[in-house]
Amino acid sequence: QVQLVESGGGLVQAGGSLRVSCAASGLARITFSSVAMRWFRQAPGEQRELVADISGGGVTNYADSVEGRFTISRDNAKNTVYLQMNNLEPGDTAVYYCYLRLYRDYWGQGTQVTVSS
Repeated sequence: QVQLVESGGGLVQAGGSLRVSCAASGLARITFSSVAMRWFRQAPGEQRELVADISGGGVTNYADSVEGRFTISRDNAKNTVYLQMNNLEPGDTAVYYCYLRLYRDYWGQGTQVTVSS
């Protein structure tokens, strides 16, 4: 059973930084290293939106709203994907979810990020 567990959210002032992590369990490292991982976020009253993704080979893509401020990375030895968030803005306040697709969709439980002005 694949499970995704996020951690590292919290409260930060505008301009600050946070790093959220997502640990994947229930799949072999060779499998994790071959699948794309994604970070989504959902603010209250808003639809869930894709923030960043990283392929098994390390190719990354970002939403325009976070380009240049956020960095997605992965440690395949730890079955973990990270999202480093710098220069945070109040508009980044949301629950952040990690996601992978392996024959079906898998979501983590989410971690709250709150940015105060």
